[in-house]
Amino acid sequence: MKLVIRTAIVAASLLAATAQAQVTVKDAWVRATVPQQKATGAFMQLKATKNSKLVSASSPLTPAVEVHEMAMQDNVMKMRQVPAVELPAGKTVELKPGGYHVMLMDLKQQVKEGDTVPLTLVIEGPDGKRESVEVKAPVRALNASAQPAGHDAQGGHKH
Repeated sequence: MKLVIRTAIVAASLLAATAQAQVTVKDAWVRATVPQQKATGAFMQLKATKNSKLVSASSPLTPAVEVHEMAMQDNVMKMRQVPAVELPAGKTVELKPGGYHVMLMDLKQQVKEGDTVPLTLVIEGPDGKRESVEVKAPVRALNASAQPAGHDAQGGHKH
């Protein structure tokens, strides 16, 4: 009987471990827009407990959300959609202006400072399984380039 109980406890703890998010999100924010602007970026820090990758994102704000990278190509800064952003285990990966970021496109309304934008990040683990991480990203001023020092917006929740 003790073996059955131990087996049940081990199985339950394994299920609980796999049900928890393997990625945490810190300092999430979205850049405000001006009227008629159709796109903006979302930025954050991601930290995975296992080698993973950010494969997509979505938001109820717009149906057009993509993961992008800004990179120098032939001495010209270019932005392009990427299939994924690698998240090495234990390392913080920063999505920031001028680098990797989440692009919200085809906006139907202005995104104003003080608003909060809900985002869903889709993370793929080394086993190919995907999980969703819900993020509530505050909107910062149009001229914002990074989080203010010491600012820690609780941008993500574990799921």
